[in-house]
Amino acid sequence: MHGHRPHTPASERSRRWFMNKALLAGGVAAVATMTGCSNDSSDTASSSSAAQSGAPSGMPSGGPGAGGGGGGGMGPGVSQVKYKDLKGVTADGKVVDDLFTIHSTGVSTDGLVKAAQAFLDGLSAKERKSCTFDVDADEWTAWSNVDGYDRKGVRMGDLTDKKRNLGYALLGVALSADGLTQTRNIMKLNQFLGDSNGGNQKTLTEGHYFFTFMGTPSTTKPWGFQYEGHHVAINYFVLGDQVVMTPTFMGSEPTTATYKGEKITLFRPETTAGLAMIRSLTKAQLAKAVSSQGNGNEDMKAGAGSDNLKLAYEGVRGSELTAAQRKKLLAVAQVYVGYINEGHAEVKMTEVEKHLDDTYFYWMGETKDTSAFYYRIHSPVVLIEYDAQAPLFYHEASSASPSASASASASASSNGGGPPGGGMGMGGGTPSQEHIHTIIRTPNGGDYGVDLLKLHLENDH
Repeated sequence: MHGHRPHTPASERSRRWFMNKALLAGGVAAVATMTGCSNDSSDTASSSSAAQSGAPSGMPSGGPGAGGGGGGGMGPGVSQVKYKDLKGVTADGKVVDDLFTIHSTGVSTDGLVKAAQAFLDGLSAKERKSCTFDVDADEWTAWSNVDGYDRKGVRMGDLTDKKRNLGYALLGVALSADGLTQTRNIMKLNQFLGDSNGGNQKTLTEGHYFFTFMGTPSTTKPWGFQYEGHHVAINYFVLGDQVVMTPTFMGSEPTTATYKGEKITLFRPETTAGLAMIRSLTKAQLAKAVSSQGNGNEDMKAGAGSDNLKLAYEGVRGSELTAAQRKKLLAVAQVYVGYINEGHAEVKMTEVEKHLDDTYFYWMGETKDTSAFYYRIHSPVVLIEYDAQAPLFYHEASSASPSASASASASASSNGGGPPGGGMGMGGGTPSQEHIHTIIRTPNGGDYGVDLLKLHLENDH
């Protein structure tokens, strides 16, 4: 309908991609493009399929030369799943049927449709053409959390204040107040990181975030939008008054800083809720929940390029928890689900609670307040990952904990030296709470509203 060509492996490989592949083959363990800290906005990082088979703890799950891209979120690259081939995350390769239905939620999307249309109407013809795709376009699965990834769509930093504010107004309707604050603060700390590394890096700014739209905003027909950039990727599908906001990736480096006089601290709810859950378990439950492996430098499995990931259930099962422990498990899920607007968050949490007996909680790492750890919540209808990683470009001198002084400094790696923080996120550094990645997905074909769209097309057309 809109004439956009889908991403292909050839179009995603840049000169830097091949340079990095050669470097990796020669024994270089870490380069900026591989870890999502490229300074050139035209650079595109390939992604690895290693995570789809479960990379060992402490080993990179993405990056050029690793075979393509998955769990580390390097960008879909050669492992991108085409929309027509998407079946979603599964536990064993088989999709669980009859999990999702077309029904009324009772939560109006009228304001969402109006906000989306207002943003699109405010764009020029050229801008609008650049960001609109078919509702089943491959652009859905082409997202990445990498800063230098070559994105489609309209860039916020290139828009006028009026147009940009219409974009923020759309996010304000789509997200909860906490979700909008989280997204904006991630963008601000992206600018902080760029400024702290000398500035003049287009990708490390508040403005390097992009909108794309799939389909046409409607209260009856399927449509959606994508908002993505460094450490943010929000996929938002709408059908009537049903909404799916997965996959949604959120992360930051650093997670605490003072930006333009504002103290920003990110991922404290995710961190504290996870700790509360793991600390509630008995010795016998811990034996099931905690991996024998310590958390590594990059443990996320379901990042960019992992849309058809096969991931077995691990950990302690919800049916084995006490009532108090089940409440704590739901409280962890609520943090992530709660970034969508409040009405649809309630709808999703009802769905999550329905499958609580078959929900697993899995943990890697220590359990101190300042520990760098990984955890996962996994059921037929939700997959959540929290992953503390090694700093890439940020060095917080006083502490690795986000509760440390917000006046701590970050410095750039020079042309001849390595980055502060002890590594490039490829095994050479020590994970800390100053670099956190998170993701929430809907397994079994729920991501991007794929299953709902299929049902809609089968029944209504």
